[in-house]
This record gives sequence, C-alpha cells and structure tokens, in this order.
Amino acid sequence: MSRLNLDPLITFADGSHLVVSTQCLKEGDFSCALYRASIAPDDGASFQIISNHLAAATCLNAQEHAYSYALRLYPNAGAQLRKPPYLIWPGPRAGIIQ
Repeated sequence: MSRLNLDPLITFADGSHLVVSTQCLKEGDFSCALYRASIAPDDGASFQIISNHLAAATCLNAQEHAYSYALRLYPNAGAQLRKPPYLIWPGPRAGIIQ
C-alpha cells in the first residue's frame, strides 16, 4: 500500500474514519478504494479494506462510484458523508521530470 492518498469521508462515533483512496491506473482509468481507518494513541494506524477496484474512465466517476457504495453501506450517514471530489494520487510517474 505504498503512496496511497487517503481522504476522510466521515468520522464514526468510535473515532474511526471512513477514508477513500483514489489512484490513476496504468491504463488511464481511475480506481477508488474505501477503508475504515483507526488511529491509535501512539499514532499507529490500522486499516480495514471495505471495498476496492471501484474503477471508472474518469477520476470523478470513480469517486462518485465510491461515494454511492459508501451510501449503500452506511445509509444513516448520508447527510454527514463528504461528497466528491476527493484527493487523487496520479501515480509514481507524475513527479518524474522528463
């Protein structure tokens, strides 16, 4: 899980967070994954994958797909669930100057 960007969507009552990660795939498509993240008092973190491979041809479409999936999983959180757009990590080649 190197170089994932994580953007919080909601904080649950137990202090854990639902986060989304968006990546640009080699083929030019985009993919999102949802995680439940818990941060320990010593700043350690644990992640439980909720979904992955929510892919689409555009970044925004992949993020909207992830948002819709989160709404289905947590229907009572709809009003508090943050809507797209979210952060995106374009991939390892984005920072390389050619």
